[in-house]
Amino acid sequence: MVNKEEKKIVLTKPLQLAKESDSEEAYKAPNLLQRLLSLFKNVRLGSDLTCFQLPPLFNLPKSQLQCYGESVYCTSSDLLSTCNRGQSPLERFISVVTWSISTTRPVSFGVAPYNPILGETHHVSKGNLNVLLEQVSHHPPVTALHATDDKENIEMIWCQQPVPKFYGTSVEAQVHGKRQLKLLNHGETYDMNSPNLLFKILPVPGANWVGTVNIRCLETGLVAELSYKSSHSFLGLGGNHNVIKGKIFDSSSCMVLYEVDGHWDRTVKLKDRKNGKVRVIYDATEVISELHPPILKDEESVWPTESVHIWSELSQSIVNKDWEKAKEAKQVVEERQRELKKEREAKGENWIPKHFVVSYNKEVGWNCSPIHNCVSAAPIIAL
Repeated sequence: MVNKEEKKIVLTKPLQLAKESDSEEAYKAPNLLQRLLSLFKNVRLGSDLTCFQLPPLFNLPKSQLQCYGESVYCTSSDLLSTCNRGQSPLERFISVVTWSISTTRPVSFGVAPYNPILGETHHVSKGNLNVLLEQVSHHPPVTALHATDDKENIEMIWCQQPVPKFYGTSVEAQVHGKRQLKLLNHGETYDMNSPNLLFKILPVPGANWVGTVNIRCLETGLVAELSYKSSHSFLGLGGNHNVIKGKIFDSSSCMVLYEVDGHWDRTVKLKDRKNGKVRVIYDATEVISELHPPILKDEESVWPTESVHIWSELSQSIVNKDWEKAKEAKQVVEERQRELKKEREAKGENWIPKHFVVSYNKEVGWNCSPIHNCVSAAPIIAL
């Protein structure tokens, strides 16, 4: 029997629009300048920050696996079902573009989620959507996601590797890998990528999503190109932030069908190039605000590898602002991982993911294929 005292679970509020999540500000340490100066002592220009470990003062009370998962299961609107119910390929494609935008979530400068440990999992259900993530590699960090909805006959597979680089006045995390959404009732597969995350240190600290997201339906030939950007005025003050601009076109004829314009944290509009009509396809306040923490349905069924269990002591300490206890809790997790690595090396064993078949080559990069066709219902429920 599992000792309930050992199976501690800490569920925290999802990342969402700033005006609805002021409590997230409590996770920032009071002296940002002092923390930045302490970081500069340990990094060099152009250095790879993949293996760099942040002290708890810089952490949100959650793992990166949870942040990835929240972008899928934490929404106030069921945009995935809307994708499946479109009457035409073009309607479904526009809905997929809208859903893709909804996976972009606010980030805060100066705080970051924990780096997942090898084999860490995050398993959550929302309605008929079951979501499973696994950290399939630690160095480099690679995360796999598999989600299925048996009622809507939808499947999602992600394989992502963040590669952060330090550039003196900024840190940019390029997100390598592919996201795939399958609408199985329609025989359609949509390939897409993630925007990159840019942390500006000078002249004014801030965090923004940047880069180009390409969405392509292999069967219909429809393509979307979405550019994420933020402009700054003199000395970094003011400017136009969280902008998203792009187009939807038919790859067979290169004809532009729609123009996309707006802000991913406010509203995004679609303009029909044929008749000039404009309509709102995404309203962030309706989708990623007023989100609630998941609830625990069945404690006994929570896996030992679950994020909210592994990091529970650290998360609770950060919420309580007990930084000394947080430091100790983080060291316990990291030291345990070092011990397990030494044991594997002593036995000549290679670690193998439990839920994905993983491969890598220089041309394609990382590929993560789910072992099982469907994701089972989870003991943690998203509201």
